[in-house]
Amino acid sequence: MEKKIGYSDANRKNYGIALCWWLTVSVVAILVVAAGVFTIFNFHHHSHSPQNSNIVPKYDSSLQLAIQFFDVQKSGKVKNNRVWWRGDSGLRDGSEENLDLSKGLYDAGDLVKFGFPMAFTATVLSWAILEYGHNMDAVKQLDYVVDSLKWITDYLVNAHPFAEVLYIQVGDPEVDHNCWERPENMTEKRPLTQVNSSYPGTEVAAETAAALASASLVFKEINLTYSQILLEHAQQLFTFADTYKVSYSVSIPQVGKYYNSSGYEDELLWASSWLYHATKDPSYLNYVTEKNENEFGSLGSSSWFSWDDKHAATQVLLSRVNFFGTRDVPDAENLDLQKYRETAEILMCKLLPDSPTATTNRTKSGLIWVAPWNSLQHSVASAFLAVLYSDYMSTSQTENLYCSGKMYKPIDLRKFAISQGLLILLPNALMCKLLNKVCHHDFEVEYVLGENPMSMSFLVGHGSEYPKYIHHRGSSIPVDAKTGCRDGFKWYDSPDPNPNVAFGALVGGPFFNETYNDFRNNSMQAEPTTYSNALLVGLLSGLVASSSVVSSF
Repeated sequence: MEKKIGYSDANRKNYGIALCWWLTVSVVAILVVAAGVFTIFNFHHHSHSPQNSNIVPKYDSSLQLAIQFFDVQKSGKVKNNRVWWRGDSGLRDGSEENLDLSKGLYDAGDLVKFGFPMAFTATVLSWAILEYGHNMDAVKQLDYVVDSLKWITDYLVNAHPFAEVLYIQVGDPEVDHNCWERPENMTEKRPLTQVNSSYPGTEVAAETAAALASASLVFKEINLTYSQILLEHAQQLFTFADTYKVSYSVSIPQVGKYYNSSGYEDELLWASSWLYHATKDPSYLNYVTEKNENEFGSLGSSSWFSWDDKHAATQVLLSRVNFFGTRDVPDAENLDLQKYRETAEILMCKLLPDSPTATTNRTKSGLIWVAPWNSLQHSVASAFLAVLYSDYMSTSQTENLYCSGKMYKPIDLRKFAISQGLLILLPNALMCKLLNKVCHHDFEVEYVLGENPMSMSFLVGHGSEYPKYIHHRGSSIPVDAKTGCRDGFKWYDSPDPNPNVAFGALVGGPFFNETYNDFRNNSMQAEPTTYSNALLVGLLSGLVASSSVVSSF
């Protein structure tokens, strides 16, 4: 600019200097004003944007931990793994059938790949991403979750080589449970188990369809070709599941010892609901309404959401359609969707602690407690559904929920979800209740550091005190240990804490009397699972920031 001005005499030189000074001041002033306008606009924009609003540090750090556990559980050739003590494993899985089943996740502390809970893990992760991916992105965790999801879906696609064949298990649980070794050191044969038209498995095929249909929505904007592959497999699997209605526990009785199914009706509705969201094909909506609502829907009664029972989750997911997507839905089906929503509200009223219809399935501190094995699964799952329903209400500007005449707001459901989160991350709020105090932020920090009756958190790595003896092979055996199948049990019996910390593992949870025994042989309480972690990721993603959900995906 100065060269373009270019004056030669003194007056012009002085004028040029003055002009330059004036221009500099003007530019600075303009920049200051612009910065102020940008700041105001930026604040205004982000105050309404879920991506950056009101991040809760406590849940931010917990979410990062919970997501990292999926890296702990990965099978296959693990590149750029964030867990230093994990390496390649299961590289030859599926090779006897010329399949690459090396990926996927070990579901818990053992080394078997169980397809039923693994598919459920993928479905829940997909749902969490679709509803709260903006929150995950705001705390820089979205890429990690999507990577973990794809690690599962790659496996599930390879496990479905033909329309009516699905491989549902890698490894023999009886052999596996007689060994205690790191996955990197496995030498035992790992047989494959499949369902097919001769030996069907409706629930596992339908759950896999749900996983791939929901994941197809996640990858639709990331990799359209991959998304279409997932959707094609999902549709084939749903047809397979619906054509041969036989429980996989009946077709293959030996699988029932570990993940026995209580019925396949819920998985069929769950899968069809996800396929409707993925395709907008009205036949899938008709399947869950006019065609099967009475036989499969469990309308009018609530149940507990878990890897085995998806009725409650399906009712909430179909409530989403009733809240946001009924413009093109026929009146008869819209009335049916309303029934699903009313049934979802029965559960919401059951969860609210001061509701006239509140469940008594709670510990003294208020934690939802249903069963001794993996007890936290139900409390986390219930809280996840509650925060979803709360956000459906808020986003649709639905102000009130009525429970036997008593009125509640969306914030009441969110408070319930937060209470369950605190009871997990800051275990046993009994002290707060006994002292009749609200657990303010500073008190919560003391709580995490051990000021609670159990003196620990249930999330490994959260706070200073957490389970040190979790029931987990890779965590319990030193990386440099030279062990085979049987001699690894010396580490199982070791009195020392696990040498490798499985950061982010959510252990099974407390007994009803709010005690926890931190022993490696206590698999009932001390074993983490990927599906519980997926539910926790969903819950924390909904709580990590104040936000609403998208109206459609």
